[in-house]
Amino acid sequence: MKNIDIIDILTNGKDYEGKSVVVAGWARTARDSKTMAFVALNDGTSLKHLQIVIDKAKFDGAELSKCLKNGASLLVNGTVVPAMNQGDYEINAESIELLGDCPQDYPLQKKYHSLEFLRTIPHLRVRTNTFNAMLRVRSKLSFAIHRFFQENGYTYIHTPIITGSDCEGAGEIFHVTTHGCASAKLSKDEAEYMATDFFKRKAGLTVSGQLEGEVAAMAMGKIYTFGPTFRAENSNTPRHAAEFWQVEPEVAFAKLPDIINIAESMIKYIIKAVLDECPEEIAFFEKAFESGLRAKLTAVVESEFKVLDYTEAIEILKKSGEKFVYPVEWGLDLQSEHERYITEKVFNKPVFVINYPKHIKSFYMKQNDDGKTVAATDLLVPGVGEIIGCSEREADYDKLKQAMVDRNMNLDDYVGYMDLRKYGSVPHSGFGLGLERIMMYVTGISNIRDVQLYARTTGDLM
Repeated sequence: MKNIDIIDILTNGKDYEGKSVVVAGWARTARDSKTMAFVALNDGTSLKHLQIVIDKAKFDGAELSKCLKNGASLLVNGTVVPAMNQGDYEINAESIELLGDCPQDYPLQKKYHSLEFLRTIPHLRVRTNTFNAMLRVRSKLSFAIHRFFQENGYTYIHTPIITGSDCEGAGEIFHVTTHGCASAKLSKDEAEYMATDFFKRKAGLTVSGQLEGEVAAMAMGKIYTFGPTFRAENSNTPRHAAEFWQVEPEVAFAKLPDIINIAESMIKYIIKAVLDECPEEIAFFEKAFESGLRAKLTAVVESEFKVLDYTEAIEILKKSGEKFVYPVEWGLDLQSEHERYITEKVFNKPVFVINYPKHIKSFYMKQNDDGKTVAATDLLVPGVGEIIGCSEREADYDKLKQAMVDRNMNLDDYVGYMDLRKYGSVPHSGFGLGLERIMMYVTGISNIRDVQLYARTTGDLM
């Protein structure tokens, strides 16, 4: 008999009542008494465990003791019966097969472990309730992202992970090479070193699929990319990782107000999907990580996002009377403390801050007529701060070229990208949403290292 998913027993127990079934999973906890034993079994399909009730008279004591260990994997055959908790179901075991023994040095013996400790055992932390719930929400959230764009006529594009250009122009890229250390020492200069490398030029892991996404949008109209991106940024903050996933739509013929509307619609859609499809997980995160989480997320879905000019945001911050750690002046980027003040203290809802000074934003953003600002926006949300970076892209060849020259960028690395402005250029816009950032927001988990299967941060490659 094939094993049944535990979630099926828990949600459709009435259909199985009185029937013999087979389930498999890992023992999360076990309780032993003189005549009875109880195992909380979990197979990953549900946050909730299924209780296995064991009449010890039916089992060999020595063999049964191996099954009553945290972490042991079991195959259980038994009858589904109503549990003492009304509406719940459990299994009266008839036979138990030990699939995998688990010794006493299994690290997850206690009910509670700190997230810091769990980061030292990433291969086992997935068996905790926190990571069981997190991974399920991440799965549902990712699928909702795809569903939003697919339902709205976007084409899913797979952009390269290995690239010859730096989208952000900040130089924070991981270099890709087949050369060892000796090759660098033996080469007389960089040109000779590159001439014998795999791609015959500098290559790196992508920091964004945007540039290639724009290429696709100039033919397909509406596209999105969704994949891993990499930043060689030596940062140990709770919000930064060296490897993370981003969704990046690019939309031809869309100006800044258009892409703002798309971003707002997407955020509301995917958060509502999590609320609707992960109620148990949200309840768990609300209890364990962030009180009022459901109300916060519901408010986002039901609110009308604010659009606020950067210059006005600076004035609000200056007049606030708050003692900020970082200075507030026109021309400086907003820090997390400024972003959270605007969203939490002033408007109490998500805010699009628009028209940032051009010198603090990327080269590809459309220059406004004032010569000082660009048609860019960041979506700020209560509790986190920036969650989306968004802009209309510069469609004028000469303006784009000058912005790149001003930043001392190597134009040879961007020939194809610049050509888009020569051959049928159109207004177009896009944004980037970090999956881990939105995961932190919908779960209340405050560290990016805890919303990934394996975190990749400086000095950490477990």
